[in-house]
Amino acid sequence: MAPRYLRFLFFSAFLPGVAFISACKPGIYLKQQDGDNLAFTTMTTIVDDDFIHMAMGPKQIALGNLLFFDKIMSGNQNIACATCHHPMTFSTDNLSLPIGEGGVGLGPARRIVRDGENPVQERMPRNAPDLFNRGMKSFKTLFHDGRLSTDYSQANHFRNPAGEALPDGFEHALEAQTIFPLTNPTEMAGHFGENAIAACADAGDFTCLWNEVVERLKANSAYVDLFIDAYGLDSADDITIVHVGKSLGAFISASFRADNSPFDQYLRGDDSAMSHKAKRGMEIFYGKARCVECHSGVLQTDQSFHAIAMPQIGPGPGGNGLDGHDDFGRERATGEQADRYKFRTPSLRNAELTGPYGHDGAYTSLEGVVRHHLNPGVSLANYDLSMAFLPSGGSLDLIDPIVLNDFLSKAALIVANELQPVFLSEEEIECLLAFLRSLTDERSMHLGHLIPSSVPSGLPISD
Repeated sequence: MAPRYLRFLFFSAFLPGVAFISACKPGIYLKQQDGDNLAFTTMTTIVDDDFIHMAMGPKQIALGNLLFFDKIMSGNQNIACATCHHPMTFSTDNLSLPIGEGGVGLGPARRIVRDGENPVQERMPRNAPDLFNRGMKSFKTLFHDGRLSTDYSQANHFRNPAGEALPDGFEHALEAQTIFPLTNPTEMAGHFGENAIAACADAGDFTCLWNEVVERLKANSAYVDLFIDAYGLDSADDITIVHVGKSLGAFISASFRADNSPFDQYLRGDDSAMSHKAKRGMEIFYGKARCVECHSGVLQTDQSFHAIAMPQIGPGPGGNGLDGHDDFGRERATGEQADRYKFRTPSLRNAELTGPYGHDGAYTSLEGVVRHHLNPGVSLANYDLSMAFLPSGGSLDLIDPIVLNDFLSKAALIVANELQPVFLSEEEIECLLAFLRSLTDERSMHLGHLIPSSVPSGLPISD
């Protein structure tokens, strides 16, 4: 059996001059060139009990699978969770900014429809994050700005956008997070006048909205039977939005687990799992490039928030900066100006697969976003909107570069930036990219089996 704990030694990112020595069981050994002051930590390998779905049953996971792909919960019944987090696009949509309610198609082929019954009114303001390993219990803060987090001082145990309206019963952040996309007009709810769910969203009434979603599910006899069977309920009257969130969380946890990358195999004792180039890149990652200052731990994230002068593109979430199109990030959740332009450090697991990168998908290439981290100020100054992938939206295209083209807005990003420039040779950058690719779990490239042949609503799932 693989050991639960492996000794993992690395230098302090603030100390220069670290040389790679060897990779010997049971850990990775790095040494300062002057031979002094090694820093030690314990890296915990990922095991089954780290995931929330291990406490759930197969019927609950299967129910979550159907809900994930069914458009029945969206206001106009034209978009599902899977639309922006599809298995065939590695739990994202491969767009810089998602096309939510009213869009047509999947993944890179999804397009904006500006006419018709329910036209797209704006792009989503932030990139659709991947779902890999989000079912781990260690993920206690979610969304790019961390507006939902586990907080046992709250009556419902979560600090969240709905406040006390979030019902009791959720045990993990992921379970609670899954029901919030349903409340966003641009994402899934639709806009005022289009449907009853949208009316609740326009009124800011979370309870009303979630009740409307549950009533739809109760009106479907197949779903009623599935909920009763999965949770041992007495009747349809017992179905709640908590059952919906717990089922979705269980499915995401079970289906998007990614812990068998070459890096994982290496940590578990297989010295041959990583190439020499990737091992050299690992040395740079934990050493000269200082990536570990934010991308720490077994998932390569400190789960905190940092300002790195990421170019701001798209409409923004509203109410920030120039014409309301900037995005103040963590400040929107905390109200603290010191948090302006800070966004959550993403996990780097499967990073090779899950672009575009940044809170707004500013970079489509992994190399592009890596180079940004090495010198954010220069990168921002030289950024061009062609580095993103934004399907044309007619007049919506005019909004995309508003903040990007504003000198004062860019200057504010640079002032807030926390990263110091780091010089790496081209060879070192290639090695660093090789290490990041070693964080890819090959199983995550083959997720077509998650797509059901049909869903209880009978709505299409192939568009």
